Amino acid sequence: MKIINNPNKESWTDVLRRPTQTVGDIEDTVTQIFKEVAKDGDTAIKKYTNKFDAVTLDSTIVTPDEIAQAVQKVPEKLKEAIKQAKANIDAFHTAQKTSRIEIETSKGVKCWQEKRPIQKVGLYIPGGTAPLFSTVLMLAVPAQIAGCKEIVLCSPPNRKGELSPEILFAAQLCGVTKIIKVGGIQAIAGLTFGTESIPKVYKIFGPGNQFVTVAKQLATKYGVSIDMPAGPSELLVVADENANAAYIASDLLSQAEHGTDSQVILVSTSEALIADVSNEIEKQIAVLPRKAIAEKAIANSKLIYVENDAIALDMIDEYGPEHFIVCCKNEDLYVNGISNAGSVFIGDYTPESAGDYASGTNHTLPTNGFSKAYSGVNLDSFMKSMTFQKISKQGLLNIGETIELMAEAEGLQAHKNAVTIRLKDLK
Repeated sequence: MKIINNPNKESWTDVLRRPTQTVGDIEDTVTQIFKEVAKDGDTAIKKYTNKFDAVTLDSTIVTPDEIAQAVQKVPEKLKEAIKQAKANIDAFHTAQKTSRIEIETSKGVKCWQEKRPIQKVGLYIPGGTAPLFSTVLMLAVPAQIAGCKEIVLCSPPNRKGELSPEILFAAQLCGVTKIIKVGGIQAIAGLTFGTESIPKVYKIFGPGNQFVTVAKQLATKYGVSIDMPAGPSELLVVADENANAAYIASDLLSQAEHGTDSQVILVSTSEALIADVSNEIEKQIAVLPRKAIAEKAIANSKLIYVENDAIALDMIDEYGPEHFIVCCKNEDLYVNGISNAGSVFIGDYTPESAGDYASGTNHTLPTNGFSKAYSGVNLDSFMKSMTFQKISKQGLLNIGETIELMAEAEGLQAHKNAVTIRLKDLK
């Protein structure tokens, strides 16, 4: 990892740059696949599944028999672990439910807000080098709590044309209504337009590589909503001289092993700690099964020394990390002061992997600095807020003239007439 000492504020943009391609580098490929899927449906899906996943499938729909066989393959201890994680995720997201909000804004003018589920949602579950069955829990559990009627899951098949048994177990555990063996850009296109086998949905959720992220952004041009632009994983740790270097190195590597385009950063007020963490990374990375992936991610990552906590907090807020770990004596400064982060992990015994799996918070989070404007996935992500109003005769008499005056001032006579005609009857 590159060590950077006291970078001046003017250089922060370059220092904190993410190792991702620009949308322009990817958009032509995504647009071409979208056009083909919109025109040719499953024929195009089959073509690109063969091209990118090296498998040709007679059917992409997972059958009940496949699910039953997959469930048998998952070890019992892992099943119990998945169930415990689901229970914690369920508890945290159930607690996010809110009741109807109602108010009489003026005498006889009653307004209220209620939340209703999004009826059709698509869940994208990454496969590839690490099939993320944990993401099934993070997306399907709140979708089920929200009451979504159709929960469609897409995930890339392996070269045998199969999905991970753990993905299928988690999907059936969480009430997924349809499972499709399709990944990548073509899966997002299928969920956007609908094909013979893939239902069109109203909103698409889930992380993915840079191509999936751009595909999700393109989907919004066709009237489909997305959770957020969630791309390659990233982690920023802030630590002082009191922190445990081995713990920090393990956290940095836990994100580095996600993919070669992941990025991890340590910001510290201690040069000695930075040196210790660097040494620990060398030790720990040597024995990782995904060493080659982690090494490439580490090459894009940085150890940054700054003089004090105030500078550190300012820099971290500018970066807007997806995951943010605080290992400092002065943790309250960071916890209370941070404005831009997807999810925050506090103290020596709160590894980021706890949030990835089983603490209960959601791990589908904004990356690439989008935490400045986006929230991570939560129960409200699967719901819409709808407003209602009912005005009595007295209520319209109370606010009718206000409406007339404002409508006339805007030059919208029909708006005014809609009130005037009623007021004449009431008077």
